[in-house]
Amino acid sequence: MANLKDLRNRIASVQSTQKITKAMQMVAASKLRRAQEAAEAARPYAERMELVLGSLAASMKGQQGGPALLAGTGKDDVQLVVVATSERGLCGGFNANIVKGAKAKIASLLADGKDVKIITIGKKGRSALRREFGSRMIEHIDMSHVKKLGFGDVSPIADRLLELFDAGEFDVCTLFYAKFQSALVQIVTGQQLIPASFNEEKTADLGGAAYDYEPDEKDILEDLLPRNVGVQMFSALLENAASEEGARMTAMDSSTRNAGDMIDRLRTTYNRSRQAVITNELIEIISGAEAL
Repeated sequence: MANLKDLRNRIASVQSTQKITKAMQMVAASKLRRAQEAAEAARPYAERMELVLGSLAASMKGQQGGPALLAGTGKDDVQLVVVATSERGLCGGFNANIVKGAKAKIASLLADGKDVKIITIGKKGRSALRREFGSRMIEHIDMSHVKKLGFGDVSPIADRLLELFDAGEFDVCTLFYAKFQSALVQIVTGQQLIPASFNEEKTADLGGAAYDYEPDEKDILEDLLPRNVGVQMFSALLENAASEEGARMTAMDSSTRNAGDMIDRLRTTYNRSRQAVITNELIEIISGAEAL
């Protein structure tokens, strides 16, 4: 039979944990609203830039001497995989799902004989990938100091990727992150950043309008493609931030409910044990009285 004092201590401990998870849920819900607004506000700009650049790229299709960020190196032997995760845990399967998607991509590339390099954003991704792919990790970007993500926080990351590409360190760069859909659903996405990749169905036209460009398409692309890397990464990290808070809110809500269920079970066990102790004491009293 369980000790009553141990049961009381266990109930008090679970109640303290429940208070913490409830507070974390409320904080995550507050942060989620702001993160979701920021992610949704960034989507139209990023999508419109992709449409414009896609239309320009389509008009230059087949021409020689296109920008390197559009044409690429002509090879795909060296692949750079950028894995964006969170700096903190307690957010359910958010980090695990992103890492799982990145690992599947890396394994597929290695099976095809490609050379893979890895850059991690967020220490949770670095911890998860270091054991298996530590020798392939070339850089880690710490975002723990960032309280409110701004374009100025992402621009140095994009500049670093462009610097590595110009130095010939990789041929193709793919970013893995979680696209926010709802607090319950975050979609792991692998987006090719370099060379630029556009959805031909979406960029087939710009609403049926015809445009004349000044300067010509090549000059515009050479100016906008580097900026597009930063814009797409900024949008992806905003989506990641909203997904993280949504996953954390959901995980803490589930933990709070589980703590409540555990408290109910412990209280039931405590009451039964207490009743058994009282019953035993009454039996002893009655037995002693009858013996007299």
